[in-house]
Amino acid sequence: MSVEVGSKVQGKVTGITNFGAFVELPGGTTGLVHISEVADSYVKDVNDHLKIGDVVEVKVISEKDGKTALSIKKAIDRPEGQTTQRPQRQGRGDSRSKDFRPKGNFKPKESFEDKMAKFLKSSEENLSSLKRNTETKRGGRGGRRG
Repeated sequence: MSVEVGSKVQGKVTGITNFGAFVELPGGTTGLVHISEVADSYVKDVNDHLKIGDVVEVKVISEKDGKTALSIKKAIDRPEGQTTQRPQRQGRGDSRSKDFRPKGNFKPKESFEDKMAKFLKSSEENLSSLKRNTETKRGGRGGRRG
């Protein structure tokens, strides 16, 4: 029996790795719950949340080439409109603006093409002066002959 994408099923944890947990589904198929799909909060170690033999409810996210992707956090029913929120990071004040776009009618001082033309000109000048200096030190252009 193949499970449908989007369906919620009960499964048994059969293996735990550093990147997720393998869950045996009804019908004998096995799927992977990626570490990012184990819980709403940050998961550093899957072993902190799951043990081998645990029976969990999972939602089938995708099935491709015989590989089934599962999610525990998407299997949890939430009331409409309620979303998962990340906890606020410690040490950051809320005084900083989250909007990094400049206010008003912002126009860059120089276009990219202007900057590239200026860079090319200065680069060519630097190369020619470097070439001139090394040739005089080597005695190029008809220097000493002997």
